[in-house]
Amino acid sequence: MPDQSLAGFERHVAACNNIASPATLLRFRIGEEQVGWVGAETARALAFYPRDVHFEPQGVALAGKLRAPGARSEALALLARGLAARGHLTLRHELFDVRPGTEGPVLARLDRGALPVFGIIAHGVHVNGFVRRPDGLHLWVGWRSRTKAVAPGQIDNIVAGGVPSGLSPAETLVKEAAEEASIPPELAALARPVGRVSYVMAAPEGLRRDVLHCHDLELPESFVPRPHDDEVERFELRPAAWLLEEVRDRNRVKFNVNLVLIDFFLRHGLIEAGAPGAEALRAGLDQVA
Repeated sequence: MPDQSLAGFERHVAACNNIASPATLLRFRIGEEQVGWVGAETARALAFYPRDVHFEPQGVALAGKLRAPGARSEALALLARGLAARGHLTLRHELFDVRPGTEGPVLARLDRGALPVFGIIAHGVHVNGFVRRPDGLHLWVGWRSRTKAVAPGQIDNIVAGGVPSGLSPAETLVKEAAEEASIPPELAALARPVGRVSYVMAAPEGLRRDVLHCHDLELPESFVPRPHDDEVERFELRPAAWLLEEVRDRNRVKFNVNLVLIDFFLRHGLIEAGAPGAEALRAGLDQVA
């Protein structure tokens, strides 16, 4: 890469970590554990549910009487439907696990669309599908459907998806690979976990605290992914250098996919490890404790 300035990459890390401090937010607690953050507008809406939500000096909590994960999940579902009816969120009809951190016991389950409103951590999987060719490293990219609510028409990884309740990242990867790119399970299972990226992002839908489990999948030249649902319009095999320039110089890549690709570029030497600022760039890719 002739130009080793990392500013073009750093801007994506900054865009995904655009909240300096949660000081303006209220802690959201389930039992003894803080699981998220809510804004003042959400807190005002939750005041209409005194049976299920209690206010305290340090923030907002589910009622203490809700001790079992099932009861907590029912209460959260009621809150999510009420907030959706008031325009605070859009239900996705897919349940995600609610944990006190990136790991730990499952305290409840909540509709995916409500996670940002409550500032609850969401997990996802992303796959870098790459091919080694005589003319260099290439990556498969997907062009997102123009009807998608998030990042319509933008560049995505070959496989990416949220980790729903009850599934591991590895199980989610195999499921999403088949659904999105027609990758058979035996090929998807060869994907190698290489770490994670994460960010804390203030967005119109709330506070996104996303942990993305990254995988590298080396694909044979003979394999061609095919869209299997309406998530992706088409796939293209592009030189890694082309994709690096897309991330560095333009804005056609989905916001969080930029981070996954920067991680790939660093690990594969496409961004020089010794370049000024490379170490700080690497550290900035993982912000969720």
